[in-house]
Amino acid sequence: MNVAVLSDIHGVRPALEAVLAEPDVRAADRIGLLGDLLAGPMPVETLERLQALGDRAVWVRGNADREPAESARTGGSFVPDPIFPWAARQLRPADLPVLDALPLTVTLGEVLFCHATPRDDAEIVLVDSSPQRWAEVPAGVSAPTVVCGHTHLQFARFADRRLVVNPGSVGMPYGARGAHWALLGEGVQLRRTEYDAEAACRYLTSRSAYPDIEEYFVRNPASDVEALRVFSGRGTSST
Repeated sequence: MNVAVLSDIHGVRPALEAVLAEPDVRAADRIGLLGDLLAGPMPVETLERLQALGDRAVWVRGNADREPAESARTGGSFVPDPIFPWAARQLRPADLPVLDALPLTVTLGEVLFCHATPRDDAEIVLVDSSPQRWAEVPAGVSAPTVVCGHTHLQFARFADRRLVVNPGSVGMPYGARGAHWALLGEGVQLRRTEYDAEAACRYLTSRSAYPDIEEYFVRNPASDVEALRVFSGRGTSST
């Protein structure tokens, strides 16, 4: 079974469309959606597009799905980033039960899918985290492969004989431009879909009411070195 894995779309509909147009994504048996799907410039439009995938989609919850839903109910702001409460205000009442129902983990065969770690949707673990950290985070998980997102950093590595894959971020990548994702099947392929950033900026500007959105996500992604420096040493975080 081939599974295309998309994480951290963050409401960037043009990046999502670019990945969904990939032949290997169109042909995949399932599409894994690893959370942090909507907190960004086009939350409702992104949700509708993902729901149109139907039964092919395998959904898990990210902190940036849980927190906007909670913010929509209470009016609170749980993340310093101002786009989170803004995205929460765009959500419709019918969208909240959809987000509430997302599971923390899903297992398909020998692969466990989660957003951050199998036990927490906001915990940080990195490609260069210590062996002790890697032993602690998946404790109690029997699956030989864990696929996670959250840090927007694409990698695949073994951690005490367990394969850990992070597909990177579709809508807010660190390290390089483009939409980052992964294909699981006969092995693991880390993919990057290039798309026209300027056209995407124009699209977002015309469709999103968030101010200066074209600078916010698509242009000038943070480098992997910068991201690792920011995340290093954190136990839990929201991204």
